[in-house]
Amino acid sequence: MKAYLYFNAAIYAVFALWCTVSPWRTAAAVGYPALDAGGRSEYLVVYGGLQLGLALIFALLARGDKALVQFGLLASLCLYGPLVLYRAITVARFWPQPPLTIAVGVLETGLLAAAALLYVRARGA
Repeated sequence: MKAYLYFNAAIYAVFALWCTVSPWRTAAAVGYPALDAGGRSEYLVVYGGLQLGLALIFALLARGDKALVQFGLLASLCLYGPLVLYRAITVARFWPQPPLTIAVGVLETGLLAAAALLYVRARGA
């Protein structure tokens, strides 16, 4: 269970760094070919800052006791459930999508499934 949370922390840290170091390339890769000044700021805040914040939260949860780790799994369900739902709806509605968008959606779906499995196991233990 802790490994799952650390994996999430690592993924968010890598994405935060990638989006911060190469914001215009990553923005274009997910469908933002042109952003005005406000859009650039917002992109960096959400794709850099928020993802870094999530990385820190997942890392701290992974370091906790059993109850905190279980909370981390529940938080993952609360995060990935809506992301996967919105991703499925928007991908279907606005098809075709860039390859990176599809890849991120597959990753989110896998993380949701893993969180659900681990949470059920943790509750039964």
